Amino acid sequence: MTVAHRLTLYQRVIHFLATGVYSGLVPPWTGTSGSVPPVLIAWLIGGDQVWLGVVTIVTIIASGIIAGEAEKFMGHDNKSIVSDEWAGYFCAVIFVPFSLTNYLIAFVLFRITDVVKLWPANVAERLPGGWGVTADDVVAGIQANLLLQAGLYLYGVLA
Repeated sequence: MTVAHRLTLYQRVIHFLATGVYSGLVPPWTGTSGSVPPVLIAWLIGGDQVWLGVVTIVTIIASGIIAGEAEKFMGHDNKSIVSDEWAGYFCAVIFVPFSLTNYLIAFVLFRITDVVKLWPANVAERLPGGWGVTADDVVAGIQANLLLQAGLYLYGVLA
């Protein structure tokens, strides 16, 4: 019997959400595979900043709660918990001009900033429970967004 079979219905729902509808279970890089669905969701939103803002805020709050609940039976900051990657990616694309190129660059920059964890992301992850799990990715997403915005500005100025 696998671990998933021993979970309560509540835990199964939390597991489903925490693993990003199971995208965080795809090896070998669960954080990267778990960051793909929000790219598709952001693309489907189509650059509508109001909806993207709503999705970003809801995802940040939900991730903090879900990651905290998931840690209770999956372990602290388990690699398959990727709800935080979703929150971070949405932060990386909010207010970014809508284009496939920009959204893919945001994905790459987010993955880099999430892995490197520059200050203050490395401090944010020290928050308790699911908030620490989520906060460092939100900061990494903001850092990726700022890098992308600066690149777009410089490209426009230098082009």
